[in-house]
Amino acid sequence: MSLADSPPRPSGPSQPGLRERWLLWRNSWLASPSFQRWSMRLPLLRGTARRHAASMFGVITGFVYTKTLTAAVDLGIIARLARAPASTAELAADSGLELAAMQRLLAAAAAIDLVEALPGDRYTLGQRGAALANNKGALAMIEHHKLFYADLADPVAMLRTGRGGGALAQFWSYAEAAGRGEPASAADPGTQAYSSLMAASQPMVAEQVLDAFDFRKHTQLLDIGGGHGAFLAEVAARHPHLGLALFDLPPVAAAARGVLAARGLGQVAVHGGSFRDDPLPAGPGGRPVDLISLVRILHDHDDGVVQALLAKARASLPPGGKLLIAEPMAGTSGAEAMGDAYFGLYLWAMGSGRPRTAEAYRAMLAAAGFRQVREVRTALPMVARLLVASA
Repeated sequence: MSLADSPPRPSGPSQPGLRERWLLWRNSWLASPSFQRWSMRLPLLRGTARRHAASMFGVITGFVYTKTLTAAVDLGIIARLARAPASTAELAADSGLELAAMQRLLAAAAAIDLVEALPGDRYTLGQRGAALANNKGALAMIEHHKLFYADLADPVAMLRTGRGGGALAQFWSYAEAAGRGEPASAADPGTQAYSSLMAASQPMVAEQVLDAFDFRKHTQLLDIGGGHGAFLAEVAARHPHLGLALFDLPPVAAAARGVLAARGLGQVAVHGGSFRDDPLPAGPGGRPVDLISLVRILHDHDDGVVQALLAKARASLPPGGKLLIAEPMAGTSGAEAMGDAYFGLYLWAMGSGRPRTAEAYRAMLAAAGFRQVREVRTALPMVARLLVASA
């Protein structure tokens, strides 16, 4: 029996408050077919009704748009049209699809602005397709999301079986094994896939951080969970005066040394270890760091792990040192769905972590002993919000 079939059960206060009464009254009207028909006929309400209907239809059918995007990327249509316009026949031949199938896919892609028709049965990129074409982070996420889609094929089963246990959890299993002290190799497919994903998607987050925060006041930066050093590479390009150190699991750190050296960043001090079990390292040359960054790290972990890590960071920083937290957060105005809808279910499937609000982080930082916490506004808070805590 589903919840929809269950008899109503009393909950909450016996006398509902004003807001609750208003919501119940509003919902009774919105659920009424007669009100829906009336609102579509009334000129003053017609535009609002249409927008709400379109929005609801987008929620219901959004998986089709996502799969259209996946097909356009996997078949090379986005990459091909980024080079030059092409005909339907050319795209079909390139991708190995029958002409009728390509026509159907292009019509779907045009409807969501991935491609745009030209005279002579030719196509170029639409606005969304053009914005996507060179976004390596977004393209990497599209590929990675196939694991998430597998878990979401039966969302009720995913929720009932508890956190993790599916395809996405297997992707992250190497990190959990390393956290338990089990050996892992830099050549392990899980290590490589995860680090490649982070390296591709990190620059768009780094841009938000670097445009918002002033690194010039600091001398030594330690990036915890820094992967192959994608964030530190962006920092080094803008702030060559900074001493840089990276701390990540041993197999990731081993690969990071080679990647950074190949990029001419052999001066970055790379430390292998687990922030769950090991002390945080010092900066280059053993000097104390005055800045620690946690870029898309905390929401991947449960509260106990996060609170312990924040305490370690506080103990490592000198008076006046700063801790940067950069990640998408729940409760972000204009991006509420990104926090709790997307990351809420993603992290459930992953088997670790949860989306947190800025207020939740403020409380955790205060409990760890940080004196002051301020938010530095970023251009795209949907991609990353930035909290700066002072030791």
